[in-house]
Amino acid sequence: MTRAGMHLAELNVGRLLAPTDDPRVAEFMAALDRVNGLGKRMPGFVWMMEGSGAPGMGNTEAKIDGDPQFVSNLTVWESVETLEDFVWNTVHRAFYERRAEWFEVLGKMHFVMWWVPAGHHPTLEEALARLAHLQAHGDSEEAFGWAFLKEARLWKDHRCTQVAAE
Repeated sequence: MTRAGMHLAELNVGRLLAPTDDPRVAEFMAALDRVNGLGKRMPGFVWMMEGSGAPGMGNTEAKIDGDPQFVSNLTVWESVETLEDFVWNTVHRAFYERRAEWFEVLGKMHFVMWWVPAGHHPTLEEALARLAHLQAHGDSEEAFGWAFLKEARLWKDHRCTQVAAE
């Protein structure tokens, strides 16, 4: 669904099992440029928070609470459907399904979406505030997960287990 004059922002936060240069996360790190590059070429992609631009680093330099193993992905999409298409119908899905190989189970919500005016590029601080709102209050127009969006369909087949704190 497209809302007039609005785009869909999303933040996904994870904590790597090891530092970014550790062999235990090497396969994930090696795939970042490929997966992010694919996302940027997808229909409906609008914007992505960028890191230093160093090959194979994605946006892993954006530390959360000073922890170098916390990594984040912040993007903006034209619609729910375009984000879902990238997440579930591309190579991204294979890496999502293998996330337990590289990321800790956080035990609380680590993914949030919200509507932003077209042309707005949210900051990491803004996105973390939305995530905190979702953690404190649950789904609302302010911050929400896939289940809040009636038009979201693909996530139902691929969602996290309760243990992984969808």
